[in-house]
Amino acid sequence: MAVEYQLHREQNSDICISGVNKTHVFISSGEDVRLPCNNTLHDCKSTTWLYNNRFRDSAAVELIKLGEINKDKDKDTESHERLSLGSDSSLNIRNISTEDYGSYICRQYVNYRQQGPDAGVYLHVLHVSSSHTEISAGLSVTLFCRLYSYPQVSCDDSGRSERIHLFWVNQAGVKLNISDSRYQISSSSDHCIISLNKTLLNEDHNREWRCEVTQGDQVKTSVTYTVKSSDSELVLPPMSWLRKKMHRRITKLPV
Repeated sequence: MAVEYQLHREQNSDICISGVNKTHVFISSGEDVRLPCNNTLHDCKSTTWLYNNRFRDSAAVELIKLGEINKDKDKDTESHERLSLGSDSSLNIRNISTEDYGSYICRQYVNYRQQGPDAGVYLHVLHVSSSHTEISAGLSVTLFCRLYSYPQVSCDDSGRSERIHLFWVNQAGVKLNISDSRYQISSSSDHCIISLNKTLLNEDHNREWRCEVTQGDQVKTSVTYTVKSSDSELVLPPMSWLRKKMHRRITKLPV
């Protein structure tokens, strides 16, 4: 009687592409992520990581300062405990939440002077939720799939260069058509949202719906929602009970 997220990672999926544009990382909430630093020096003690709150014009926060976690007493201790610095100066974050999406900057210092340009990373976070935690046959349920991203991103067919799209896919692997009355797509200033509405039947036991994030022809992240039933009752537990199915890649947006 549980909605299950089944996790699958592609091997060798951490592909870092450097260049003029910033690196883009797509991840599902609840997962661990590695943010690459593309201006690494030999000594990690020279590395500083900054976080800019959701790409807005707010002051940047120092997460790592000269190779050490910046444990400001006024900051959230739990957030500090989720951070670590890799041997290659990458920033590792455990248990990603929707609060973590935004712009990250890796900066190098030698003798307190900045060396080279900043290396930026955009972190996009995919999150799925349900309108109900407990359901029964005959109840109308809406599944919400959101990509938390920078304000200018577009997930529709408006011709924007990002070519990022959200889709709901059925268990046969067929994308649901936007003309389907159950399927609605909308955007806001902070994230793309796609919703799927379904009146559940008893035969929906083991039914799967998958939300996919694609860029061009590549799937960046996907989450599969599987309904488990017991007798005639269907139950959706809280999101903390769910396991996720996704595979992720790191890429940069085209010029």
